[in-house]
Amino acid sequence: MASAKVSHPVKSASEESKVLVVENGKMVDVQDKEITMEGLCSISSYDQWARIPVSGPLPKPRYKHAAAVVQEKMYVFGGNHNGRYLGDMQVLDFKSLSWSKLEAKIQSEEPSDLTGTASLPPCAGHALVPWGNKILCLAGHTREPTESLSVKEFDPQTCTWSTLRTYGRSPSSCGGQSVTLVGGTLVVFGGEGDGRSLLNDLHVLDLETMTWDEFETTGTPPSPRSEHAAACYADRYLLIFGGGSHSTCFSDLHLLDMQTMEWSRPEHQGITPEPRAGHAGVTVGENWFITGGGNNKKGVPETLVLNMSTFVWSVVTGLEGRAPPTSEIYALKSSRKSGVPSGQLNEPETNGLASVAENSSRGVIFEIEELQDEKTIKRADTSKTLLQAVKGEKSHIEEKLDQEELQSSRLKQELANELDLVRNQLSAEEARASQLENEISDLQQRLQKMETLEKESESLRLEKDAESDDSSSGSNQRPADKGFWRWNG
Repeated sequence: MASAKVSHPVKSASEESKVLVVENGKMVDVQDKEITMEGLCSISSYDQWARIPVSGPLPKPRYKHAAAVVQEKMYVFGGNHNGRYLGDMQVLDFKSLSWSKLEAKIQSEEPSDLTGTASLPPCAGHALVPWGNKILCLAGHTREPTESLSVKEFDPQTCTWSTLRTYGRSPSSCGGQSVTLVGGTLVVFGGEGDGRSLLNDLHVLDLETMTWDEFETTGTPPSPRSEHAAACYADRYLLIFGGGSHSTCFSDLHLLDMQTMEWSRPEHQGITPEPRAGHAGVTVGENWFITGGGNNKKGVPETLVLNMSTFVWSVVTGLEGRAPPTSEIYALKSSRKSGVPSGQLNEPETNGLASVAENSSRGVIFEIEELQDEKTIKRADTSKTLLQAVKGEKSHIEEKLDQEELQSSRLKQELANELDLVRNQLSAEEARASQLENEISDLQQRLQKMETLEKESESLRLEKDAESDDSSSGSNQRPADKGFWRWNG
């Protein structure tokens, strides 16, 4: 797939070598780094593919493989060879221009446990994306398909694979999709899913939180397809070109604004590209180079370039006769001056030098850029207009954000005041409740004392009544006769 084959631009100029590599999708300078690329830098002609001699054992012929560049090395993983899936990791060292094969290990859930020298299951139609000093591997067709798309990570320093834990609803397993790095996110579009069903859904993986999101878009999206090419421009726009269904190939161009999530069909100028699928693409500044691929009738020999700021297509060169032999390295030095997207205004403007390891229908592109004097490079009027529009929209968005932040601050203050008021009321109610409890306790104690007094009073009354009865009984009783009495009157 095309977007999985985007690699690091490397710049070399005069005796004071200055190398540009891509870190987290951004161009950064690497100072004081000597790099020997005599085979690449010796190319004198522009806009022509030139074969670069390499050493070491050549990888097997393959297609539907994926590649990524990390620290002046191109890592090629998997692919399809004569109908069989491959699972090997091949490395091309740009310094020595030599091929080698890595024996990768799989890291289990326990960090210290490595399962021998086994690698990932063989796959094809997957994506490799450089992320820092590591490589992410997404999707792809395997002999035993999984239900959902998984994200693997390869560490070139330790030669180990590991599975990253993601959150949210993962996309369904697929192959032939595009995976594009847009800022700190990976945008997955289309592909071929289970049962050879073609897809045109969009999923976004936040690389900071490792959370999947599926966004609702407006406008008319591209029709379901696989084996297309995708690119990011100005850290905002996602472009989709070509691809195929089960019956036809496409040459259409689609654009998705990642801020408004709206699809559109930009009106392009220049030549009309032939339909193609299985091609590879790479961006150099505002230029998007497309090479390889084919359609139902033939392989497409032309290498195209799209100016992403003006949407002008043009032919860079063509390949006479058959395509270059498999596993050989071809390089193209472009004469086009590359303007800088708005997301890279602080980077120097350059010419592009792109090279490709290509077979009959598709290839892997990487580029080496030579430094140019910024003062001698003139941006096109259309590019300036686009930059001004982007800046104006950015200012408008920032103003809206400021207003929203002010409103949010006011609401927070109002909520804080209301919360303080409620807390004060609650505290007063708690004090009142405590006072009532004390009063109730006092009343209960008084009630108990009164009950005790009543009992004592009742007891005294009973004793008094008993004494009264005894007294009455004594006064009415006659003494018993003890003989005869006589009274003489």
